[in-house]
Amino acid sequence: MVKEQRTGFRELEHTADWELEVWGPDLPSLFEQAARGMYALKGIRLEPQPRVERTLMLHAPDQESLLVAFLAELLFLEEVEGLGFDTFELRLDEDSLSARMSGAPVGSPGKDIKAVTYHNLAIRKTERGLEVNIVFDV
Repeated sequence: MVKEQRTGFRELEHTADWELEVWGPDLPSLFEQAARGMYALKGIRLEPQPRVERTLMLHAPDQESLLVAFLAELLFLEEVEGLGFDTFELRLDEDSLSARMSGAPVGSPGKDIKAVTYHNLAIRKTERGLEVNIVFDV
C-alpha cells in the first residue's frame, strides 16, 4: 500500500497554460506547496549564497485572492530582484497573510509565467485536507 503525501503538488495537463494541483493539511501548507509547485513549473534553481530574507503582509477579500496575491508577489520578487524562496513561515487568517521567507538569488530564470489566474480557482476541503487547482498564464 502506497501512503500518499500530506502535502504536495503535481502538474496537470492543460491545453495552453500550466495547471497545478496542490494539497496540504492546512492553509499555510497549501500556500507553501503552491509556491514550491510554481517554482518547479518554472524550473527555477537558487544559488547557494547569499541567503536573503523577506517579509510580506498581504490582504485580500478571500483566501483564493490571497493565494493569487502571494504567488504574484513571488513572481514579482523573482522578476524585479532576481530572488526565489525555499523556506516559508506563513500565518494566515480569512483575509490576511503574514510571511517570513528565506531564499537566494535565482541561478537560472527558468520558464516565464505571465500571471496567476483565477480560472476555476477554489480552495476546497477534501479527505486529505485542502486542495486547489491553479492555472498559470504562460
